[in-house]
Amino acid sequence: MNTKTLLMLLLLGSALTNMNMVTAADDHDEKHEEAAEESHADHDQHAEKAKGHHGEEEHHEDGEENHQDDHGDEDKHDDEDEDEHGGEDKHDEAEGGHGGHNEHDEEGVTKLSKAQMEKAGIATRVLQPQLINAAIKAPGEVGFNTYKTASITPRISAQVIDRHVVLGEVVKKGQPLVTLSSVEMAEAQGNLLVVDREWKRVKKLGRKVVSARRHTEAKVKWELAKAKVKAYGMTTKQIESLIASEDFSRANGRFELVAPSGGTVLKENYILGQQVEPGKELIRITDEASLWVVANVSPAVSHEIKVGNNASVKFNAAIFPATVAQINHSLDEITRTTGIRLLVENVNDALHPGLFVDAQIETSSHSKALVVPEAAVLRSPDGDWQVLVEQDEVGEFKGVEIKLLRVTDGQAIISGIKAGTTVVVEGAFFVQSELAKGGFEIHNH
Repeated sequence: MNTKTLLMLLLLGSALTNMNMVTAADDHDEKHEEAAEESHADHDQHAEKAKGHHGEEEHHEDGEENHQDDHGDEDKHDDEDEDEHGGEDKHDEAEGGHGGHNEHDEEGVTKLSKAQMEKAGIATRVLQPQLINAAIKAPGEVGFNTYKTASITPRISAQVIDRHVVLGEVVKKGQPLVTLSSVEMAEAQGNLLVVDREWKRVKKLGRKVVSARRHTEAKVKWELAKAKVKAYGMTTKQIESLIASEDFSRANGRFELVAPSGGTVLKENYILGQQVEPGKELIRITDEASLWVVANVSPAVSHEIKVGNNASVKFNAAIFPATVAQINHSLDEITRTTGIRLLVENVNDALHPGLFVDAQIETSSHSKALVVPEAAVLRSPDGDWQVLVEQDEVGEFKGVEIKLLRVTDGQAIISGIKAGTTVVVEGAFFVQSELAKGGFEIHNH
């Protein structure tokens, strides 16, 4: 292909290209105009919608205002409810403020009127420290009071014929315990009846007929015969009964051993038909109303204790009053302590020989402590010791827990409460009963 032809082809391609570009531009302008028209239409529609939406917004704002008005009504309703509840609260306060019998405005507190306090004999006292004897604590063991214990033994060889008491039985002084039979007693009883009859004859004849020697011999023999049967084991009452009967068949050697004092049968060491020798213990009785407790105290402090000092013995939760009866002058070989013998009143038969207890013994030194009558200290529902404390108003009481240190002569020594506190010292049980009626538990932890 020559140069001229190539040039013609290039020109022809360029013209075609220009025509396509012009056509595309015209199409673009038309599309742009159509798009502009459509955009303008959309804008008009949007404006109309905006106006409508604005109207809806105004309507919505009006609705919100109405809704707020409704909330205002609800607030008013709540205020009315609160007023009603306030009225109920005021009613409750009015009821709580009403004074009457046994009020319980506060947990564990009771109120009593002046008339109630006077009728129940309730008395209060402001606690102030008092001078008391110091005390020593020591372990102890309960034992028999040997001064009130008796061992029943025969004085001659005899056979057990009958028993009249059993173990654990409480007997009285002079009550028959066991019947024995003895050949020696039979001989002594027969001799007594003979000399008794002779003595009665001599007395009847009188001194004018009977010589002084015979009179004296008859009386001496009678006294010796009576003393012999008594030494063998017959009592004065049994001897008088034998002599009064004048029945020689009663000189059969039978006699009864009787209780020399009242007490409880603690030991029985025989069987029926058994032959027993003099001095063998058949029965042991003791009066358990009072017992001994031997407390072991360090020698360093034993000199502070005197005979007659007050003491107390504690077993489980029970406390028993005691008195120092004796102070040993020698140390125990094993514990190297001084034994202090206490005499204890065994209330309700609660103590028995062999029990281990805790003892408190007052010394000659003094200290200050808070003291109330024993009846003023009571058990709270949870088992702790407490006193009843007067509150801000007269007649208003509440239980307060304390520590009971010891009880001496009806006075309780306590701690755990401040001096100057007003407590119930008389009628405490009545006040506690009133507290219990309210169903409150008394705590002061």
